[in-house]
Amino acid sequence: MGVPEEDTNSPGWVFKPGGGCSGPRRAPRRTARGTAGSDRPGSHLLLQLKGIRMPLNDDQNSDSDSSRLSESTGASSDSEYSRQSFNSDSSSKPSSPASASPPKVITFDELMAATRNLSNWTLAHEIAVNANFCIKHEDFPQNSFAGTVKQIVHKAFWDHLESELNEDPPEYEHAIKLFEEIKEILLSFLTPGANRIHNQICEVLDTDLIRQQAEHNAVDIPGLANYIINTMGKLCAPVRDNDIKQLKATDNIVELLRQIFHVLDLMKVDMANYTIKSLRPYLWHNLVDYERTKFQEILEETPSALNLTTEWIKESIEDELSSISDESSSSPGADSSSKPIISPTLVLNNGYLKLLQWDYCKTIPETLLTDEVRLQELREKLNQLKIIACISLITNNMVGSAIVDVPDFADQLKRISVPLLEGMNKKSFDLKEALNAIGVQICSKVNKSLTERGLPTLSEEMQSNLMGQIAHIVEKNNPVCSLIDKRIQLFLRSLLALPGVQKCMPTMPGGLSVIQTEMEFVGSQYASIVNFNKKVYGPFYANILRKLLFPEAPIEKAEAETAGN
Repeated sequence: MGVPEEDTNSPGWVFKPGGGCSGPRRAPRRTARGTAGSDRPGSHLLLQLKGIRMPLNDDQNSDSDSSRLSESTGASSDSEYSRQSFNSDSSSKPSSPASASPPKVITFDELMAATRNLSNWTLAHEIAVNANFCIKHEDFPQNSFAGTVKQIVHKAFWDHLESELNEDPPEYEHAIKLFEEIKEILLSFLTPGANRIHNQICEVLDTDLIRQQAEHNAVDIPGLANYIINTMGKLCAPVRDNDIKQLKATDNIVELLRQIFHVLDLMKVDMANYTIKSLRPYLWHNLVDYERTKFQEILEETPSALNLTTEWIKESIEDELSSISDESSSSPGADSSSKPIISPTLVLNNGYLKLLQWDYCKTIPETLLTDEVRLQELREKLNQLKIIACISLITNNMVGSAIVDVPDFADQLKRISVPLLEGMNKKSFDLKEALNAIGVQICSKVNKSLTERGLPTLSEEMQSNLMGQIAHIVEKNNPVCSLIDKRIQLFLRSLLALPGVQKCMPTMPGGLSVIQTEMEFVGSQYASIVNFNKKVYGPFYANILRKLLFPEAPIEKAEAETAGN
């Protein structure tokens, strides 16, 4: 009978996108701390994988003849895209998507294989791109049913062990099994070259020898426990030093063994986090090929795994065609009979911009599942920044003369607005009430500044108009809000149009100076997600774009021409 097992799929082992973690002692003494976020990648594909029969469609899969766009979508100009780039064959590239195959029935083994691929794909991406990603040891809530059951089972186990050790003569068999488990756990912490400590652990915790001692009632359990604690102190992360001290201060041998297993569980988490940190540079270096290969495996198991991505790109094409049509109708001399030429880069960039206004109650395109949480957080941050910019623009237009001599008024305005707009993307948040509160505080701040400078305060009518204008931001099609939104879109569009190697930011449009620092930070995060996504899924996007933009181009003819050359 060993100690009750911790289920690695239960709250005992929880993957966290952020949180504190430390490596083992043989790693440098430092910790990585971050804020926790939500993580729910892959939900749509997991639902898709539950289907019994999944027909394959030429429009849903990706061909290997399209990998040329993979490179050009990341850093090329529109002039590099020609009809030939969509008809060329580059099937020799191992990472490019495979061609279509007949419909097939998904077996249970294939379902599990696809699920494992999805899990590995999302986990590797999260580890590589999220510097704060780590594992946390969490337990069931004490008042929960599962927590109560666990507490009862563990108490029964340790009570039984205590009764055995209190017998005359003591019964050591279960205690010996615990020492055997502890030995295996300690050995798992060692590096391959740690032969001396490996031999020492095996020698001291030799269960055959302990059994022989037990037969003669000569087992030194306190001595064994003391050796275990000292060995744990050598192997643990610095963050566990306090736990080791508490173990040394525990006198009851059963409680000591119980706490030893608890600290060993924490050390397992530390080791896992140390391994994650060690793997991160390697994963990042090989992430593009790894993610593309894993997604290709998912696509082979789940042929419909590009349906939403195809629909997303199709909507972006329709939006671009509509925009071109509007421009043509407003230009009298335009030739309406000629077919419009659409840039694949522009189509993709427009699609990426739509993600910042995406309704995340709907499932995101499959190729962006691994970044869904990050994109949603950026959307929420941009919504908050848009409101702050609107408030600043209205305030400057209405009472600009009163605050022109207050150099840090923009910072004061942000300090007022940010706390009151916290959580504004929640359904329960009352934006109108928050805007009213912001309007009141701004009027108070302006009046205080005017009084300090010996100037007359704002009239009641002026204050009422200012608070009313700020409160009207919440209304649909508010002109100020629409203007700021267009300028934010302009900045982000200019950012995506920059070459990948260029590090400087585009010029900030007027009206956004109050949020310039925040916009540049959000913009750099957004551009990083987009550029990496293009590198990974460029071949898949190229195939979809070729079929949607050039449906009349026969693939067979292109393949024949390639073979002839």
